[in-house]
Amino acid sequence: MKSWALRGFLLAGLALASAARADITVGIDLATTGPAAAIGIPSKNVVMMWPPTLGGQKATYIILDDASDPTNTVTNVRKLTSEQHIDVLVGPNTTPAALAVLDVIAESRTPMVALAANASIIEPHADPKRKWAFKMPQNDSLMASAIVGHMARAGVKTVGFIGFNDSYGESWWNEFSPLAQKAGIKVVANERYNRTDTSVTGQVLKLMVGKPDAILVAASSTPALLPQKTLVDRGYRGKLYQTHGIATPEFLRLGGKAVEGTLFPTGPGVVAHGLPASHPVKKVATEFVDRYEARFGAGSVTQFAGDAWGAWMLLDDAVGRALKTGAKPGTPAFRAALRDAIESTSNLTVPNGVLNISASDHQGFDERSRVMGIVRDGKFAYEGEGRSK
Repeated sequence: MKSWALRGFLLAGLALASAARADITVGIDLATTGPAAAIGIPSKNVVMMWPPTLGGQKATYIILDDASDPTNTVTNVRKLTSEQHIDVLVGPNTTPAALAVLDVIAESRTPMVALAANASIIEPHADPKRKWAFKMPQNDSLMASAIVGHMARAGVKTVGFIGFNDSYGESWWNEFSPLAQKAGIKVVANERYNRTDTSVTGQVLKLMVGKPDAILVAASSTPALLPQKTLVDRGYRGKLYQTHGIATPEFLRLGGKAVEGTLFPTGPGVVAHGLPASHPVKKVATEFVDRYEARFGAGSVTQFAGDAWGAWMLLDDAVGRALKTGAKPGTPAFRAALRDAIESTSNLTVPNGVLNISASDHQGFDERSRVMGIVRDGKFAYEGEGRSK
């Protein structure tokens, strides 16, 4: 595990007193090394861009690397809650890690704004552990319906499925398969692989036996490349779909010609400049993209970067309202007030959508948060609105 002291912020090894304090203290857990680094590094880049205040109050940010290992995540978050007495946790950015810390945030009564996508992080809503859990990325159900709608419009009749052999792949299967069936699209194969696998030849051969019109790879970051490259190498010529977890420069760079034409749902921020002028998120999304790419280079923005900036916007809005209750940062009362403020967020436009969070929805996006993208000429491009049929 590694830790960084962000510009002017508290060194990660210094303990904070548990008494009330003036600063808002935010703990951030990210996978900036290991298999999920392509997701975590853009998120860390954005945290380095966060303004030094939240809700008009000075903020301290402490960032830790979990090395893509949920066990490390639990250790990090226990340290942040018990030693640093953080007011809120941002991250983790992988689903297994976010699920692993649900007990910790519930025990410490610390709100979490996860940067991972799976709805199981926040559902079922009645679970006391998930009372403290929120997340920025769109629910898989919202993105799956965009894919199925696109497939239906494109005349896809049969589809193969291959996903991670973990909660990410299982969630996508549970969301995608019934939607496909309802749309009259037959799923002819269902395969799994591990994030660290180096070969999926056996799974790909099984996928190709049914000669599906399209194949959906339910994976994220650079490990999503393995099935696609194998399919292309084996001569598959149908449509290839991926999830919103692929939108990183590394996917394009390492995928090369094998990923040309890939179809995927994404937050508006990834294709901000290609959005129609009428899109309700275009202004906020393009402003963020321009700011990010001015610092990190053209084409460097990702879904995950947009989510991390959205997390700061969400907290900036919620902290201001929590402070009005009179509760002081560093206290259980403030953490509870901040949790309640996040849960009452209304019509807040962030780079990847418009947030309306409630007790029954700890994510808060609607169809304005998704569009269909396509890899064209080595870049992520706008393909359509992602409407369901």
